[in-house]
Amino acid sequence: MQKNNIPFHKTGYFSSLICDYLDEKSELGQFYNRFPELENFKAQIEEKRFSVRADSRAILNNVLKNQYQNIETSELTFQNIESLQSENTFTITTGHQLNLFTGPLYFLYKIVSTINLSNELKTKYPDYNFVPVYWMATEDHDFEEINYFNFKGKKIRWHRDSKGAVGELNTDGLEAVFNVLSEELGQSKNAAILKTLFKKAYLNHDNLADATRFLANELFAENGLVIVDANDADLKRQFIPIIEDELINQTSFEAVSKTTKQLNDLSTNYKAQVNPREINIFYLKENLRERIVFEDGVYKVLNAEIVWSKDDILKEVSEHPERFSPNVIMRPLYQEVILPNLCYIGGGGELAYWFQLKYYFNTVEVPFPILLLRNSVLIQTENQNKKLKNLNISIEDIFLKHDAFINKKVREISNIDIDFTEQKHHLIKQFQELYKLAEQTDKSFLGAVKAQEVKQLKGLDNLEKRLLKSQKKKLSDHVLRMTDIKNELFPDQSLQERNTNFSEFYLEYGESLIPNLIKNLEPLKGDFLIVTL
Repeated sequence: MQKNNIPFHKTGYFSSLICDYLDEKSELGQFYNRFPELENFKAQIEEKRFSVRADSRAILNNVLKNQYQNIETSELTFQNIESLQSENTFTITTGHQLNLFTGPLYFLYKIVSTINLSNELKTKYPDYNFVPVYWMATEDHDFEEINYFNFKGKKIRWHRDSKGAVGELNTDGLEAVFNVLSEELGQSKNAAILKTLFKKAYLNHDNLADATRFLANELFAENGLVIVDANDADLKRQFIPIIEDELINQTSFEAVSKTTKQLNDLSTNYKAQVNPREINIFYLKENLRERIVFEDGVYKVLNAEIVWSKDDILKEVSEHPERFSPNVIMRPLYQEVILPNLCYIGGGGELAYWFQLKYYFNTVEVPFPILLLRNSVLIQTENQNKKLKNLNISIEDIFLKHDAFINKKVREISNIDIDFTEQKHHLIKQFQELYKLAEQTDKSFLGAVKAQEVKQLKGLDNLEKRLLKSQKKKLSDHVLRMTDIKNELFPDQSLQERNTNFSEFYLEYGESLIPNLIKNLEPLKGDFLIVTL
């Protein structure tokens, strides 16, 4: 087994905001609480400890016991659920959509990051317990984002109509997906395990939330993972004061808008990830999840004939809090209200919208968690690693975008010099003399000199491109081999982890896949990992 690392900023796949955060740029300090370092968790523990009520812990424990009553899980997971009642227990949380068969690989990396950080914290702070949590996004309603996964270049899709929260979707139609996947997997021992896993998860459960819980539990139960479905009346009852405040005062809109402007003012490269609405809550019922708006003195549900007065909607919140669903702006706050959470682990896009929320958290007096960029991983086989070495392709090379990668490597292996930089510098020097001459004689001549300089530099650019194209053709066999290995590791010219499903690697490595990831991923290291399994 072999490990290498590359800084996130050198990969070319992460935003300026995330790279600046990892570099601890001082101007970003106002948008988060504490930087993710082991030493900073002590203060985070103390801050969170005093904000979590004992009755909140008891409610969480009871809800989880109820959600796990039909699940066979590990003793460690049950111990973790029970420990949540203790004031010395805290969570490390990641969240993810209910993607079919886990979706892209980074689903695994998120959860492994929470498990490994929990273990690392236990070693550092042995007097406390740390529970890894996977927050299922059961209330999302964007079915098109989750109804497929990629397998060896093919998109395996679940075809059906969908309305309302995806967690409540029944599993009708997934037998057809199972049949397609079975054909693709083949007949190996590991293929049989994957088929059984899919069948037990999706064909033996009635809805997508239960299916996803079963699947995540099968993959990570031995590591003590606790899976939370927050679409629960008892959990949401604790969120009632904030729901009421949102409906009456629209607090989140003002606070998040202010923070977003501050981020945008810092840099034009800091693009807003989400935009708040006046009311950031959906109304949730069977086959319905639609925005709540306040118009003409009444509250309405868009695309539905549901209208309330102020008193009526507050009565509805009090009697049926489960019908009020936080959107992307308020979901993080809901999470931090009901969990004794210290740290949220997410991808670059997720962390970007968390940065927009710090002032809102301060306004409602809820501790803001530590934000940690999840582990990112590129998995190579031994054979792929050997090919890269034979082709003299470095880690930095393989992360270049396709055209830049090919151009760089062709220049390196060509027996002629395709770089005209020296000639361009020589040409520019010559024109500098012409500019001096024009200044001394006829300044109106300057325009003609400039035009000629641009023309000749462009001519050199064109000659360089033609020569490069000619060498690519001459070295086509070598270029093809480089392109093939690049495409294997970066399918669709994207990061492997954002495209490929875990099943491709499970076929190769079987039950050792997840233990190997747990062994190799270091959540606080702050680099992109390249691992040869």
